[in-house]
Amino acid sequence: MSKPEAGVPQVQAEPSKNWKHITKLAFYSFVGIFMFFIPITINGNTSIPLDHIVTWTRNNLSTFVPYYILITIALGSLYPFMNGTWKQNKVNVVMSIFKVLGLVTAVLLFFNIGPTWLFDPSMGPFLFNSLVTPVGILVPIGAVFLAMLTGFGLLEFVGVLMQPFMRPIWKTPGRSAIDAVASFVGSYSIGLLITNRIFKEGKYTIKEATIIATGFSTVSATFMIVVANTLGLMERWNIYFWTTLIVTFTVTAITVRLWPINKISNHYYQNREGTPEVIVKKQRIKTAWHEAMKVARNTPNLLQLTWINLKDGYKMTMAILPSIMSIGFLGLVLAEYTSVFDIIGYIFFPFTWIAQLPDPLLAAKAVSMGIAEMFLPALLVTEAALVTKFVIGVVCISQILFFSAVVPVILSTEIPISIPKIIVIFVERTILSILIATPFALLLL
Repeated sequence: MSKPEAGVPQVQAEPSKNWKHITKLAFYSFVGIFMFFIPITINGNTSIPLDHIVTWTRNNLSTFVPYYILITIALGSLYPFMNGTWKQNKVNVVMSIFKVLGLVTAVLLFFNIGPTWLFDPSMGPFLFNSLVTPVGILVPIGAVFLAMLTGFGLLEFVGVLMQPFMRPIWKTPGRSAIDAVASFVGSYSIGLLITNRIFKEGKYTIKEATIIATGFSTVSATFMIVVANTLGLMERWNIYFWTTLIVTFTVTAITVRLWPINKISNHYYQNREGTPEVIVKKQRIKTAWHEAMKVARNTPNLLQLTWINLKDGYKMTMAILPSIMSIGFLGLVLAEYTSVFDIIGYIFFPFTWIAQLPDPLLAAKAVSMGIAEMFLPALLVTEAALVTKFVIGVVCISQILFFSAVVPVILSTEIPISIPKIIVIFVERTILSILIATPFALLLL
């Protein structure tokens, strides 16, 4: 009898049980892929099914949703004090204070109390209705279907197939391809939910989780349409979309080789023993299939897995929402009523000038505002030259990190990355995005 191939897990089970596991893998993975990645059109609106469910929930439970959001913010702001995590370190102390401030802001908005500027459509209502509410609905509902996407072997199957691309280029496991696609097609919050879950399972190191969180967690392609519409780029949608995709992941490939990411620890969650991917050099498809079947055999039942993911999803929602209401709101106030971003813009002015962008000072100020909210740069350059609008439209997506949403979500995960390092990565991503996106604009427009 020949020996099993080294490095290729062997599946030993009765044929009937194998078919049971194959059916489970195929059916649940199909449902997960359908919910997260297949756009469908309902009532003239084309988006992924998960987004349609969120839209349906908002439209049909509109009376209930604001109360649910307020209760979730309240629970999230009180939770660190109830479990004692608020005093674990200085970051937790600061974030816990911000969460309380987020609750105060939400209460003022909910009960229509406070100064007039708070209720400016681009301030409190924008934050509550356009950011907090969709995230508050999306993350728990997404967690339910996340169980199907990541819990039955699809993650391992894709991971083995994508190893030759992910590791050499982005220094992440093949399985991280799922995170990248989930963010780009669905939502950064879903992508980070996946990342946090896999990191806690010991399948990502701290460095790998940081690369994925800061390099792949883009806003969704559907939100890119909003940016393109705002900047009048829909006539050039294909050029804009593919340029943004290429620039975003090219920048990530560079930043993983720069400080601070290149010096981040390769330890696993809480210094536990991890379960890294087996490096496959031959029989890739066969190995991918065996890895998937191994997971399908050992996975808990769907109800148990869904409950675990739903609980984690809601806990993350509790952590995210009050942070967005406070940190995000502070960023909007600074952008609207102070010259902070005019000053920060001078950091990027040499690069917008070197790139020969029309009105480089305006472009520099615009990209600096991306740290507060990714949509602000687009709003500032709506009347600028086409090349400037195109570059800013690309850069505001490629920057990835902004304090109104993505940064609080990252800080709400178990991934141990500090705010100063996040800011450094933001600056690196911004500079690289300007320098890489501008030649595309000059050549293609």
